[in-house]
Amino acid sequence: MHPSPDRTTTAGAARAADLPALPERLPAVEMRAAMPGGFRAGGLAAGIKPSGRPDLAVVATTGGSAAVAAVFTTNQVVAAPIRLSRAHLNATEVSGGGRFGWTDAVVATAGAANAATGTGGETDQAEVSKVLAALLATEPDRTLAVSTGVIGVRLPMKNVRDGLARLIPELASTDAGLEAVAAAMMTTDTKIKLATTTLELAGPEGPVRVTVSGIAKGVGMIHPRMATMLSLILTDASVAPATLFGLLSPIVQRTWNQISVDGDTSTNDTVFLLASGESGAAVAVASNESVRLGEAIEAVARSLARQQAADGEGATTLITCQVSGAADDFDARAIARGVVSSSLLKAAVHGRDPNWGRVASAAGNARLPDEKLLEAAGLHHIEAVARAGRAPELDLDKLNIAIAGTLVFKGEPQFFDRVAVREAMEAPEVLIRLHLGLGGGIGEAFGCDLTEAYVVENAEYTT
Repeated sequence: MHPSPDRTTTAGAARAADLPALPERLPAVEMRAAMPGGFRAGGLAAGIKPSGRPDLAVVATTGGSAAVAAVFTTNQVVAAPIRLSRAHLNATEVSGGGRFGWTDAVVATAGAANAATGTGGETDQAEVSKVLAALLATEPDRTLAVSTGVIGVRLPMKNVRDGLARLIPELASTDAGLEAVAAAMMTTDTKIKLATTTLELAGPEGPVRVTVSGIAKGVGMIHPRMATMLSLILTDASVAPATLFGLLSPIVQRTWNQISVDGDTSTNDTVFLLASGESGAAVAVASNESVRLGEAIEAVARSLARQQAADGEGATTLITCQVSGAADDFDARAIARGVVSSSLLKAAVHGRDPNWGRVASAAGNARLPDEKLLEAAGLHHIEAVARAGRAPELDLDKLNIAIAGTLVFKGEPQFFDRVAVREAMEAPEVLIRLHLGLGGGIGEAFGCDLTEAYVVENAEYTT
């Protein structure tokens, strides 16, 4: 079904500025690598990728183990590096259940996902851990792993062993070292993904500067249910593993869990958050410091998620959907994600077609996520069970829709200058705003347009 054509006029045009803006509560982020204290890193070409590009990287601690929290894919086909990382986290912090613990190093391989590779793939991953641990003079269960590439392909172990032997002596506590890790994780990415921010927290002898810096890769198989592709955030704050996970879990729901490129959830999705404690700023659970650190982590995560969506395979346009006036934040996020996930809407944005009917339809099709994700986002278990999979509240008579700065629907079609809106949609980012008129709930989501290039790239991905 298509909405009635909009008559072109300027007299009756309304502005999106008439809708309430989402509050800006997060600190500013720079799109660059900044190595926090307590870490060293590097990457190189080990021969995993046939292209010869960098494909092996390591982040290691410099002053003892770092606390770490993790969020992994919920795809039932789980890659060997995730299985190993869960086991190692559980070994270092039994109460964490494979979600948080301690680590001395994270190794990243790109070019072979090592997923669905049977017992041989599991053995390979364990050997990588042993080799890395020996080179760093630590224990295997103090190492973690991420991997990306073609599913069903095992790691070329000789190349990995030799690569680690060359790489470990070259690890550096520099910004360039961290950026090299981001470069080595790339597969079909066209741009490196970096984000950093700083803040002051209380130290043992007064305020100290704390750094939060993140890197990520991933432009395809992105429609996460717990995380997205590979993302690593480092901070030099001192935080217990359980407290770190308490910060990370809801942040993932508001950022990485709100992006969609193509509707597919990867077998390897992983987010690691490491805290070295090097700055001396101790962050206790439920403290003011934890709130401020959480905002810094979320700012970095949000920036990385936006960069991933903008670099979607074949994409030319970042789609941002902001929702206000929802019954609550859970409803708002569900509708925002429903809009950016719509293939019809993605195609309309690619064609610079201000078809508000695609937006309204996608909002009406939206559903809340499953109970585990609702709980991870902060909803009580009983309410999460009752609301899981249900449609968010939506009243068409109260719905407002704006595309690229122009109000196009306000309970009924609005007159607007279609040519002017098409021209506004030529920007690198197209903002779609919805106001539901039902409450104070807000949320946002990020996606990208669907192009012919996406089909071409994925039609011959393994050949």
